Amino acid sequence: MADFQTHIGTSTVLGIGWGVVGYNFGIELECCMLAGGLCSVSGMLPDLDSDSGTPVREMSTFLAAIVPMLMLERFQSFQWSREMMAFVAMFIYIFIRFGLVELFKRYTVHRGMWHSIPACAACGLLAFLIVGDADLNCRFYKSLAVVLGFMSHLVLDEIWSVSLRSGRLNIKRSFGTAIKFWSKDRWANFSTYAKVAVLALFAIGDPMLMEHYGYESRFGEHTAQNILSRALEFAGIQPVTPTLQR
Repeated sequence: MADFQTHIGTSTVLGIGWGVVGYNFGIELECCMLAGGLCSVSGMLPDLDSDSGTPVREMSTFLAAIVPMLMLERFQSFQWSREMMAFVAMFIYIFIRFGLVELFKRYTVHRGMWHSIPACAACGLLAFLIVGDADLNCRFYKSLAVVLGFMSHLVLDEIWSVSLRSGRLNIKRSFGTAIKFWSKDRWANFSTYAKVAVLALFAIGDPMLMEHYGYESRFGEHTAQNILSRALEFAGIQPVTPTLQR
């Protein structure tokens, strides 16, 4: 399989290209630069399930630092005080740096479902939810940058699974374990697709997205009810509003 330098080098080149493409399409320079950086580091995301310490250590440290900063605009939309923002940012840092890493060590295997197309989709959806940018086009652009970086890792792993020796094509046992939609582990399949479904539901119910398309959405006690109602309407089911009996 491709090594750390190959993965990060490839995703960095793709990130630069993605930034240039976005700038040529009229996206602000700052957004293009950040999207390029996200694409670069996302090239190492699949290796969070690695037994090697380098990818996990580097990615966990970076994510713990950058995620709270990406969520700053979302924090401000909640009208939180600076003290509250700082507290939540510290909590996110500790959770990612120690809790999330421990979860990956215990519940993932290398080249399992974390190396898959649905895992890539989950990271893209999570990036969309984390980035609290008021500009929806910029949010989509950054989210796609994460998907591009993640996919570059999967593609490289598949390329490195094929080699040419003595004029003969040699296919390694690892071929097909990166770009896949499911694995042999049924529970891992169910868990991965369930996460994708939940993240997609939250993305659809995101207030900024719904307001952009003319829907009213509020964070609070009615948020889950609104999301469920939209999902039922999308499926062609008329939601029933309960009435109080006098």
